[in-house]
Amino acid sequence: MNIVKSTRHSKITGDFAEALVLYWLSRDGFECARLDHTGIDLLARNRHSKELMGISVKSRSRYRGTESDSVNLPTDGFKKAAAACEAFGCVPYYAIVVDGGEWIRMFLTSMKHVEKVALRGSRPMRYWGMSERHISAYRTDPEIKSVELAIAQERWWK
Repeated sequence: MNIVKSTRHSKITGDFAEALVLYWLSRDGFECARLDHTGIDLLARNRHSKELMGISVKSRSRYRGTESDSVNLPTDGFKKAAAACEAFGCVPYYAIVVDGGEWIRMFLTSMKHVEKVALRGSRPMRYWGMSERHISAYRTDPEIKSVELAIAQERWWK
């Protein structure tokens, strides 16, 4: 049985993903803030390297059976993120957050690294793979930070 999503679910998913990334960075001592700017959604000072990160957050809420579908990353988004980061003097990063029903996975890496590992298509698009093979590769890639949350609905509507 598929989940029935609200008419505003796409917007709510994006807001949640930004808040989740902010929370996780803040939880690890990063100074960070949400922006309303073309190209990037968050600014964060990496407490380990002191690098100023301009983060573009991409999120998806998947229906059952589509959890392993890749996340489409239009290449014009890379240009917008680079321009915003140039204006703010920061390094472009991507955060990818996917709700797969029984889990939520979050990945954070530099835009430069996304351009290396995301698959190229025939259209002006990159594809962040979400198959088990891709997830295994991301887990061992030192340039990709990741978090996975397991979802257990104890008492919720059927």
